[in-house]
Amino acid sequence: MAQLGFIGLGIMGKPMVGHLLAAGNAVNVFDVNKDAIREVVGKGAVSRGSSREVASVSDIVIVMVPDTPDVEDVLFGKNGVAEGVKRGSIVVDMSSISPIATKEFARKLEAMGVDMLDAPVSGGQVGAEKAILSIMVGGKPEVFERIKPYFALMGKNIVLIGDHGAGQTCKVANQIAVAVNIAGTAEALAFASKAGADPAKVREALMGGLASSRIMELHGERMIKRTFQPGFRIRLHQKDLNLALQSARSLHMSIPATALAQELFNAVAARDGLDLDHSAMVLAIEELANHAVSQQ
Repeated sequence: MAQLGFIGLGIMGKPMVGHLLAAGNAVNVFDVNKDAIREVVGKGAVSRGSSREVASVSDIVIVMVPDTPDVEDVLFGKNGVAEGVKRGSIVVDMSSISPIATKEFARKLEAMGVDMLDAPVSGGQVGAEKAILSIMVGGKPEVFERIKPYFALMGKNIVLIGDHGAGQTCKVANQIAVAVNIAGTAEALAFASKAGADPAKVREALMGGLASSRIMELHGERMIKRTFQPGFRIRLHQKDLNLALQSARSLHMSIPATALAQELFNAVAARDGLDLDHSAMVLAIEELANHAVSQQ
């Protein structure tokens, strides 16, 4: 049995580790959050003192941290993976980070005799808890096939997109589509509510037509019930949209709907909403409408 390593035990990482453990895998873990460590150790994980220690005892090292600098630090910083990783190991970065940086990280690891996959996910906390994440993968096909059984323990829709960085590019595209869809859902429900219709009934009707979507289903309900505790924080979606906007500039293209969605997130962030769920974008729409979505 392969020794697995998992670095990053946030709201996504903890349930993902739980699924790996439930399938009987040996998992070595590290995180700066000691409470998170205790929780997964209670389920059978083995705590290690650093990313270097995780890498030194693992054949496959999975990383799930917030942003590009965090991944770089985990991999190449002091006591990082690169200091302990064994030749022939595989590093799987499931964070959502820069596709350009991902390609550079893969090159550096390859020079050390280590393969890498970028495998960002979509589905949020609920998807992680239910093991129904979509997993978008970049890297060598033969490495993907070796890791796919572990992906299958954490997700359902698992697709090899292309070479290194392709998974991250797909995730950026995903975050564009999600953000714009949230904006449309927020506008539709705010419009219906201010016009005097019951937004819950409107949502129910829309779910049967072309406007139906997972965003309408899940986040539309959050908007109506005012349940904005984070499944996926606005600060993280803003980070992803920054990657989208930066990449678009490098490609000399305009993505105006994405820019607007980012401005709506900025408006919520200005109201101390950085750590609300991204469905709370509706708060910015409500302010512009001078009306709060409310069930009749």
